[in-house]
Amino acid sequence: MNLLITVTLFGILLLSVYVFSKFRYTYWTRKGLAQLEPTFPYGNVKTILTGESSLADGFLEIYQQLKKQNLKHAGIYWFFKPQYIPLDLGIIKNILQNDFWNFMGHGFYHNQHDILTKNLFRLEGDEWRNLRSKLTSTFTSAKMRTMFDILMEKTDDLVQLLDETVKSHESVKIENIATRFTIDATVSCTFGMESHSLKNEECDFKKYGDKFVEPNLAAPWLEMFVPWKVLPYTGYKIFGDLEDFLYRLVLNIMDYRKKHNIYRKDFIQLLMEMGELQESDSKEGECPLSKEDIVAQCFLFFTAGYETSASTITFAMYEIAQNQEVQQKIRDEINKALEKCDGKLTYKVVSEMTYLEKVVQETLRKYPPVSTLPRLCSKTYKVPETDVVIDEGTMVQIPILGIHMDPDYYPEPEVFNPERFNNENKAKRPKFTWMPFGEGPRTCLGSGFGMLQSKIGIMGLIKNYNFTLNERSPRYPLVMKKGLFTSHSSRDIWLDITKTNQ
Repeated sequence: MNLLITVTLFGILLLSVYVFSKFRYTYWTRKGLAQLEPTFPYGNVKTILTGESSLADGFLEIYQQLKKQNLKHAGIYWFFKPQYIPLDLGIIKNILQNDFWNFMGHGFYHNQHDILTKNLFRLEGDEWRNLRSKLTSTFTSAKMRTMFDILMEKTDDLVQLLDETVKSHESVKIENIATRFTIDATVSCTFGMESHSLKNEECDFKKYGDKFVEPNLAAPWLEMFVPWKVLPYTGYKIFGDLEDFLYRLVLNIMDYRKKHNIYRKDFIQLLMEMGELQESDSKEGECPLSKEDIVAQCFLFFTAGYETSASTITFAMYEIAQNQEVQQKIRDEINKALEKCDGKLTYKVVSEMTYLEKVVQETLRKYPPVSTLPRLCSKTYKVPETDVVIDEGTMVQIPILGIHMDPDYYPEPEVFNPERFNNENKAKRPKFTWMPFGEGPRTCLGSGFGMLQSKIGIMGLIKNYNFTLNERSPRYPLVMKKGLFTSHSSRDIWLDITKTNQ
């Protein structure tokens, strides 16, 4: 009898799940919106969730399937959760800019007990708005000039490492070199200290940086099925022991500066000043930054600052190594700039290097740091000029890589062509067809720093060295690493290097 009851209850459970899934998977159809056919229980992202494909490749395929049907927008499912995919640039503009306040948040997991999730990228609502307004002053022209000098200093260690590599006749794993350079630069700009990653690959910052970009296939499952308020009590830490490392580091730096009355023009100093803000001096609804808030923002600036720039430099060098004409044009522009400023590059001169700018922009088109940009609908929203209503709490995915690789906007999108970004070609393209840093009020605050760091890294590599693709490197098209939100090649990219005067 007990066995019969168990079997019956199990059968009822299976039937209930089946009925629920069938009903749930008609959500968009019932709203009058086209949808891709989902697969139980993954929805339309089975290959992403099972690790068969990367987020970039998975969402690019979704975009291309929808584009073939000439759809302006459509629906998909992440597990059982409906997600809205706009393809029409007008709809995208409304979501990211005109009606931004309906889609302010990214919808990523954050919890006050998981300190590193309290960063600007993950916060929503008034918390995000208040912090964003404070941090905007971090990236003024004056601050960028200060950071420029720090970045240029780091190219000395880069050149020393490259000289040693040339002497040993070794090829270089370019992502490793780029990461060590951007870690040294970002650590100095963030914490006002030296990491010496280019000199010592075993340094703590490199070790924890590598952990940050390790694939985590379990995270989307946990964050989908376990309530966010409960997750921290299970021992779950989205960024692992990186929190302990940064918490100790930041507090030690702050204590040391206060004790010795030290002032530096870096990111942590700005955050310290915000933390010392008295209630009487703050605007209504604002409060001083806590130590945990400061740690979370330092985490964001460090990880986003080094990781996205390192991947941009890596992908740029992958393309440049296969196109000697592009490589020589960059080198010629560097030499002309050096002549212009008597051998010592300045912020102004580098900002006027138009060809290098085009190379970085084309790199970010083919390899945007994030392939899809999530937005959470915070208020029921009727899509203009349609009958479709997006319910509060629905996730929207802006298909950045799909748009960047759309031949309607970029003919022969697989071809690396910096001239796509000359003034004439840019004027011909609609807006919202190049969005490596997002668009609208929530566009990446550190985009200027990322562009500058990428340019200086490429300059440091190209100035006195020539690169070609090593036989161990993958060929087109690159397959992206699985289990990551940002884009990284799944295989190491090796380059051969020689001195330009050889």
